[in-house]
Amino acid sequence: MDVATLAIKGAHNEAEAYPYGIGLIKLMGRHSGFLAATAALAQQDANFVLIPEVDIFLYGKNGFLQALENRLLHRQHAVVIVAEGAGQNLFEDQEKQYDPSGNVVLMDIGLFLKDKISQWFKAKDIPISLKYIDPSYIIRSLPANANDSVFCGFLGREAVHAGMAGKTKLLVSFWNNHYVHVPMDASAGKRKHLDPNGRLWQSVLEATGQDAYFTE
Repeated sequence: MDVATLAIKGAHNEAEAYPYGIGLIKLMGRHSGFLAATAALAQQDANFVLIPEVDIFLYGKNGFLQALENRLLHRQHAVVIVAEGAGQNLFEDQEKQYDPSGNVVLMDIGLFLKDKISQWFKAKDIPISLKYIDPSYIIRSLPANANDSVFCGFLGREAVHAGMAGKTKLLVSFWNNHYVHVPMDASAGKRKHLDPNGRLWQSVLEATGQDAYFTE
């Protein structure tokens, strides 16, 4: 998260330094937008956050590119966060490819948006300065901070206690201020998604104000 917030801060500084400056940051998040959402709340410089749970529509009076133009004309700069799995609906006409593990190879939404944004404003004769930042997996490759180390220590101790009690096929989790044992069957085969109607996403919309720029 520290690297993600640093990338947002840098993108904001770059965008604000130029007339019609745009900072575009691609963050991790193949199937969910939790990192993009929480990073936007931790460093509240973003004006748009695009996540896999909400399809992206580029064109039209309510499209993303028009909303971005509205923001630029209003404030002369903008910061956009996009999760790596966002906007895959824009590539539905392309044949899916899979890696050796059987995972779908995602299309690069970051570079795609960079090109589309540049084309849009070139056609409008608006001289933008676009900076693209992709911290990629540097975000999760950093060593744990002090709080994470303490938390992981508690999880490890609970796992040892579970094993000594003869328990297997479980995960150790922290719910409602208690460490609990969760059967693997209860979590395997499921993927956690950000609820577009939930509190987290509504908080992101309030912090960014992005809905205000999707106007008719």
